[in-house]
Amino acid sequence: MKYTIDKQEKYSLLRLHEEKLDSSVAPGLKSELITLHAEGVRNIVLDLGEVKYTDSSGLSALLVGNRIVQEDGGIFILTTLSDHTLKLIKISQLDSVLNILPKVEEAIDAVFMHEIEKDLKDSDGN
Repeated sequence: MKYTIDKQEKYSLLRLHEEKLDSSVAPGLKSELITLHAEGVRNIVLDLGEVKYTDSSGLSALLVGNRIVQEDGGIFILTTLSDHTLKLIKISQLDSVLNILPKVEEAIDAVFMHEIEKDLKDSDGN
């Protein structure tokens, strides 16, 4: 699996450099997302700009990433999806479960908004 990770203080940006997110790539993506989470990364932006095709095992990897990050109070955002991947997510009715934004910059802004909202909730609770 070809990818790059840009680790920032509040989030990690994982860019997948593959044309297909299928059964040959999905297990590697799952384990990378789990590893990032285990390293303490709470917010993950997944850039799928180079992915043209996704299958059910790819969707499964995305759902795993979403679940582990949200369980920890973080946010998992998919960005720059191909028409095919977006259609598959909508057909599977996962567009109400997954956070999807058109551009990486918007996804990063959403991470910061999520962190601000989380900080405000935490300070209200104390």
